[in-house]
Amino acid sequence: MHTQVAIIGAGPAGLLLGHLLKAEGIDCVVIERQTPDYVLSRIRAGVLEQVTVGLMERLGLDARLKAEGLIEEGFNLADGERLIRIDVEKFTGKTVWVYGQTEITKDLMDAAPERGLEVIYGAEDVALHDIESDAPSVTFRRDGREERLTARFIAGCDGFHGPSRKAIPASVGREYERVYPFGWLGILADVPPCHDELIYANHERGFALASMRSKTRSRYYIDVPLTEKIEDWSDDRLWDELAVRLGPEAAANMTRGPAIEKSIAPLRSYVFEPMRHGSLLLCGDAAHIVPPTGAKGLNLAASDVHYSAAALCGYFKHADNDAVAAYSGKALARVWKCERFSWSLTKLMHRFPDDGPFERAMQVAELDYIASSDAAQASIAENYVGLPV
Repeated sequence: MHTQVAIIGAGPAGLLLGHLLKAEGIDCVVIERQTPDYVLSRIRAGVLEQVTVGLMERLGLDARLKAEGLIEEGFNLADGERLIRIDVEKFTGKTVWVYGQTEITKDLMDAAPERGLEVIYGAEDVALHDIESDAPSVTFRRDGREERLTARFIAGCDGFHGPSRKAIPASVGREYERVYPFGWLGILADVPPCHDELIYANHERGFALASMRSKTRSRYYIDVPLTEKIEDWSDDRLWDELAVRLGPEAAANMTRGPAIEKSIAPLRSYVFEPMRHGSLLLCGDAAHIVPPTGAKGLNLAASDVHYSAAALCGYFKHADNDAVAAYSGKALARVWKCERFSWSLTKLMHRFPDDGPFERAMQVAELDYIASSDAAQASIAENYVGLPV
């Protein structure tokens, strides 16, 4: 098989890129290790910046998003005594949308056959070859047979554990990583949200987040030590802890219900440079991970797709070699700014095990400054709603 761009990974990044390239008349094939049902079973982010919504609008795949998604004009920081509202629309003139990553993936997946986007599911033993040449290829096994897909470029959209980043020689790549000493214990339940907007809480017992996926489905988190076991957290115990950490106002409006999904996710900040080597371009979690505190993971992948689609279109439609060469620098400039915001919000809202009275006093002072400063709130709002691409 041959195509112009081989895309590894059929999550939202890979599918978004595939649709954008097909819309521009560029041939591409998406290769995915898992089944469609498995891909859709992954419960992930739910806050969408304009860059992500804009790409769905550009593709004409935003109808369900606009019908079922929720517009959020702001969010809240809780310090144990009050809610500090960050009025995103007031300070930026923009809003974010609440619409689950699973729903984005489903919209892209459902539209693929009609739009001629070929997606190969169940591709095992995926390997990349000759990425430093102008004729790279991808091999994989399907139904017990090895197949080879040749291409001019490969886009690695296959997540942190995929083969794409690992194909870049160690002598070329550089990794930056911060592993956090806690994870997020999350519960998804079919209950109405306790508040119209997200609440990030810094409580003496630890961090908590109240968020939603719709008017009838809520997503809550608390931070826990990495030694905690999911089986030790009954639904009742988790709801009780959430009520304490989120504070009496949120607790009074909290509706409890059985968990649809419950899990503990470790937190890390991670960046791999460069995001392009030879004929391979990395997008999304293949190149970077952010802690979920800033709601940047999916949106950062979408901005990578924005840059990579523009670079590949420049190459194929205008013979612009410089567009591909510039991809990594453009993408990383935004990546590092989003990493900074996610890291700083994580530091502000969590109690770290090694923190002492000084670090806690700094958190109190920072939250008090944010509560009293339009300039501080404007900076947070600008980053939260999404920096320009």
